Amino acid sequence: MIAKIVIAAAAMLAATACANAEDRPLKIGWLMSYTGPGAAAGAASDTAIEVFFKKFGRTIAGRKTEIIKRDTTGPAPDVARRLAQELIVGEKVDFLAGMDFTPNTMAVAPLSTSAKVPLLIVNSATSGILAKHPYAVRFGFTTTEMAQQLAGYASKQGFKSVYTFVQEFEPGLDAEAMFLREYKAAGGTIAGSVRAPLKATDFSAYIQRIKDANPDAVFVFMTASELPPIFLRQFKEAGLDPAKIIGIGDITDEASLPSAGDAALGVVTAFHYTQTHDSAANKEFIDAFKSLAPERPVSFVPVVSYDVLRAIYQVVEAQKGELTPDRTMELLKQIKFESPRGPIAIDPATRDIVQTIWFRKVEKRDGQIVNVEFASTPDVKDPGSAR
Repeated sequence: MIAKIVIAAAAMLAATACANAEDRPLKIGWLMSYTGPGAAAGAASDTAIEVFFKKFGRTIAGRKTEIIKRDTTGPAPDVARRLAQELIVGEKVDFLAGMDFTPNTMAVAPLSTSAKVPLLIVNSATSGILAKHPYAVRFGFTTTEMAQQLAGYASKQGFKSVYTFVQEFEPGLDAEAMFLREYKAAGGTIAGSVRAPLKATDFSAYIQRIKDANPDAVFVFMTASELPPIFLRQFKEAGLDPAKIIGIGDITDEASLPSAGDAALGVVTAFHYTQTHDSAANKEFIDAFKSLAPERPVSFVPVVSYDVLRAIYQVVEAQKGELTPDRTMELLKQIKFESPRGPIAIDPATRDIVQTIWFRKVEKRDGQIVNVEFASTPDVKDPGSAR
């Protein structure tokens, strides 16, 4: 009789727990581009979400996780702001997450601040986003941290002159300014600088200027999309050696390397993730990702999306499912774990990522065009916001 009572009580507790999970779901508003520029990254992010749930489950601390996805349609700050408002007011989300283009994140961050809804940023690379928004934390990267590392690399390689080419929007301007500052401070000469509109698709005039200047190297930042392969192909068609390019890793993003083909061979980049990174965590992630989407390359966006969800689960579990915004932010500042990209942490002073920056060269391995790591700098903080 006692045994039956115990079993019945256990069943009631399990039923109550299930009811609580259903009644109080953990709501995460996920803002990404699923159409327009960046649509491929949105699809890859979706796969990473499924990889995460397959490993960690859909319930944490007695609450069932609900991802509420919204399509920002590319760099469209007005759209992103409206969707974030709907998620905060209408859906009453516990977290905002995702974010790809910097203009979108800059539009959403003030809403996160006023509503005290934690915002976990996957990929918006402008340094200045976090300073005025205490409920935002970045898990991706900044162009300034990459540009600083590349300036040091250029100096160590003995490049006497470098030409800079960036897209003209906030991350590109950040990258250009940091590279110019650091490279000139190390004694280097800037052979010239040029900026292209974000939507430019013909780079021949810019490349001709670079060719006329004949620098030792060319520093490049372009956001990951269908445009970097076009630039790389036009660069090679102009008779220039792609091995002269040193850039931020977006230009040789794994998703676009097949399109760039041999025009990417020899390009050196600095970045926070490489598909060929040799670690058990990365192998496990890639195997799980490929089991769900075998045709899709594994790039930095899905890896950071996976890390963002892992961080959310950690802070929810630490609070036993009873969340308060300020406690959540304090816990996010303490995040530290081994990611598929390598060890990561959050700088408690700035709420920005601390991570290893990998130097990679594009090579052909087993008939595939891939980034191959050859050096690294550990524990890099964003120089644009570090205090």
